Amino acid sequence: MTTDGLSEQDLAVLAVERDGWPGPGAKERAIRERLGITPTRYYQLLNALLDDPRALEHDPVTINRLRRLRDERRERR
Repeated sequence: MTTDGLSEQDLAVLAVERDGWPGPGAKERAIRERLGITPTRYYQLLNALLDDPRALEHDPVTINRLRRLRDERRERR
């Protein structure tokens, strides 16, 4: 556990999400190599972080960007 209450894995997920990716294949490869988890598990963890106030406090730019994207997708459905 870190001082802001997020686990090392949580911080690693946010770090991967902050990086720019040329395409989905590169990101999925990085998820497997850096984090040692499947992309499906990665997105499960990421979605949980979007609603975690500690994640918002730690990385407001990334969390707010992802929340906007999620809300836009929901509105289109």
